[in-house]
Amino acid sequence: MKLHGSMEINNDELYIGGVSCLKMVEEYKTPLYVFDEELIRKNCRDYRKYFKVDENKNRVAYAGKAFLPGYMCRLIKEENMCLDVVSGGELYTAYKSGFPMENIFFHGNNKTKEEVEMGVKYGVGKFVVDNFYELELLEDVCEKEDKIQEIYFRITPGIEAHTHEYIKTGQIDSKFGFALVNGDLYNAIEKLKNYSRVKLVGLHAHIGSQIFDEEPFLDEVDIMMKLVKEIKEKYNIELTDVDLGGGVGVYYTDEDKPKTIKEFCSAIIDRAEKTCSNLGIEVPKLIIEPGRSIIANAGSTLYTIGSIKDIKDVRVYVSVDGGMTDNIRPSLYHAGYECSIVNKMNKNVENEVTIAGKCCESGDILINNVSISEIESGDTLITTSTGAYGYSMASNYNKIQKPAVIAVKDGEITPVCRRQTYEDVISLEL
Repeated sequence: MKLHGSMEINNDELYIGGVSCLKMVEEYKTPLYVFDEELIRKNCRDYRKYFKVDENKNRVAYAGKAFLPGYMCRLIKEENMCLDVVSGGELYTAYKSGFPMENIFFHGNNKTKEEVEMGVKYGVGKFVVDNFYELELLEDVCEKEDKIQEIYFRITPGIEAHTHEYIKTGQIDSKFGFALVNGDLYNAIEKLKNYSRVKLVGLHAHIGSQIFDEEPFLDEVDIMMKLVKEIKEKYNIELTDVDLGGGVGVYYTDEDKPKTIKEFCSAIIDRAEKTCSNLGIEVPKLIIEPGRSIIANAGSTLYTIGSIKDIKDVRVYVSVDGGMTDNIRPSLYHAGYECSIVNKMNKNVENEVTIAGKCCESGDILINNVSISEIESGDTLITTSTGAYGYSMASNYNKIQKPAVIAVKDGEITPVCRRQTYEDVISLEL
């Protein structure tokens, strides 16, 4: 198992942020999400540094859908980041945490009237407009509120990135954005002549998630910069912002070969400068929206091992006290993870087992065919790189409670989310 961030081994035992995993379990029980605050902050600072936020006035917006309790809103505010939200719930969380509304980008392919009204009233910085319906709705709401709203148009640039089918978003056949090939983007720009309350200042595209190859991102840069020039020449609209979305791949298993934050950011900026120079235009303000690449490797999940079922000459099932309710990605995407026993970190790898969840589903498998040290019921198992889309996609399937969340740094534990009780689970039932 690869160690990330502040992870270290002392006398065969795993520590994160200077805190023993066994101590975390003793105090907070399992399943338990653990976040390495030092690594989160380092990733934020690396993005700001290498994307030239201070130097070029570019911006980095954390993609909140990856993980967004109030703790995370406050942390990225402290790190001078912007925030990308995709729902009224995420926007409300940011608002209640005191996050500056002017630094928010509001996404979503089907924002409701209530969500649009909320965003306008709160003073959201940029609406990323996805379709004609939203454009008209936003104009009407701004008219009633007597406000002018800056917007980006989201486009589908026609780029097919090599990733899972469910997380491709840049190709033509997508529920997101105005397509280029059928003229939707140009029709949307023409419609702006009829609107006085929305102001187009930028373009946005997002080509997918968990992408390792930088070439699709560089193609995206070329397409977006050519559009900036074309829109200026054809419509006399000066676009100041270009938002390239997120999607940078991260390490889950040794099959993954991600770029560093520095490599990714440098490639994007270099390409933007070169392309704009060739086109004879100024480089617009660049925005990227990393989520997974900030938070994934900073999060881990601790479980207690229960049943061990040895089917002779077939498989050994090792069951934990969590599963698809706290990490749906293996069932949804066949996502891979690494694991270990937290107090046997230096033991020789001896057994091949399958880590199973406790849900009443045959597909509730966290890790297939993994080699691990000698394992016993009652041991504490850790799965790494669960920071993104673990807690944020957690459910109460089988009426299982959502786990607690903690952050660790410099030997201290910060509670982030309390564990649900059974009363919490049924609290909305009448």
